[in-house]
Amino acid sequence: MRILGPSTHGALDIVTVIVFAVAPTLIGFEGIAATLAYVLAAVHLVMSVVTEGLPISVSNLVPLPLHGMVEAVVGVTIGLIGWLAFDGAAQTFYLLMGIVILLVFSVSRYDAATD
Repeated sequence: MRILGPSTHGALDIVTVIVFAVAPTLIGFEGIAATLAYVLAAVHLVMSVVTEGLPISVSNLVPLPLHGMVEAVVGVTIGLIGWLAFDGAAQTFYLLMGIVILLVFSVSRYDAATD
């Protein structure tokens, strides 16, 4: 059931950006795992800022349905990277973030221009 409209989804995108940005410090991983988290925070922020219909959007460069497709791919990819490339806290973090992103994807309405 797709229950989240663009405003709620956009708010969750901001939370996701913050989680990726602070995770290396709070959880204590470094190196490639930390760099990936910072890159994902930046990419998620940029994607949200250029997606039509999201509350923080300043551009309509990316249609909302495309935003959804990208999130589905990113969710799967992040989970796989976590499982295959990392261990310990970083592995758990990326597996959980992949699952969370896929859950948000599965309950978001990407065809809604407004809430």
